[in-house]
Amino acid sequence: MKSDELRRVAATIRQDIIRQVYNAGSGHPGGSLSAADIMTALYFDVMNIDPDNPGKKERDKFVLSKGHAAPVLYACLARRGFFAPEELVTLRKLGSRLQGHPSMTALSGVEMSTGSLGQGFSAAVGMAIAGKLDEDPGRVYALLGDGELNEGLVWEAAMAAAHYKLDNLCAVVDHNGLQIDGRNEDVMNVMPIAEKFAVFGWNVLEIDGHDMDQILDAFELAAQCKGMPSVIVAETVKGKGVSFMENIAGWHGKAPNEEQARSAMKELGGEL
Repeated sequence: MKSDELRRVAATIRQDIIRQVYNAGSGHPGGSLSAADIMTALYFDVMNIDPDNPGKKERDKFVLSKGHAAPVLYACLARRGFFAPEELVTLRKLGSRLQGHPSMTALSGVEMSTGSLGQGFSAAVGMAIAGKLDEDPGRVYALLGDGELNEGLVWEAAMAAAHYKLDNLCAVVDHNGLQIDGRNEDVMNVMPIAEKFAVFGWNVLEIDGHDMDQILDAFELAAQCKGMPSVIVAETVKGKGVSFMENIAGWHGKAPNEEQARSAMKELGGEL
């Protein structure tokens, strides 16, 4: 898809995020909105996937390591054709396949159950190692939150990925600067992110995570890199697209009320 088409899809994904979290009465809108452009690029342009055959061999695999951002993953899966978009309003409801964190046993298209931060990234490294052993041409993608980099096992996995020269692995850090308790530098400073990954032996790309052309170019450059894993450090805005949510840590894990949800949808060009 062209960049302008992807931007329109991303707008729909953001509307779906608000609808989901509002109907659930709980969830994580801030980090879902910040990742919407990256996720749209992956699911609608970059990845080799087939909604009619989710388990096909040689497919690309995606792991949402920051599993609390499940609304953006569900929106992408639904709009890509893995299930009907009407099901999105069942997020976090009893008996729903759309659990608060992604479950690979509950929903087709979810490659790994995630939620405990850092573990999804570690699983993605394992998938990439398996891909190498199986001579599988498929690539593995993982999305991490910047606050997630506080977890020690992230860096153990990063070290292993470089050691095994996993050029079939591409990580993306959603660097919106905020986590549940506030600014990263106040909670646990994660900077400098790019330099840390570089020292660990990764190919590092730094981009504006809301510029679709930069996103697409970065994924292409990552695919061309041989002999080492790639990480895209994407500068983003928490709550992107909804003015009263942007850069506010309090919207990390809080649902809007009806008035707020209607206002958000109006800004995003949709209706509640």
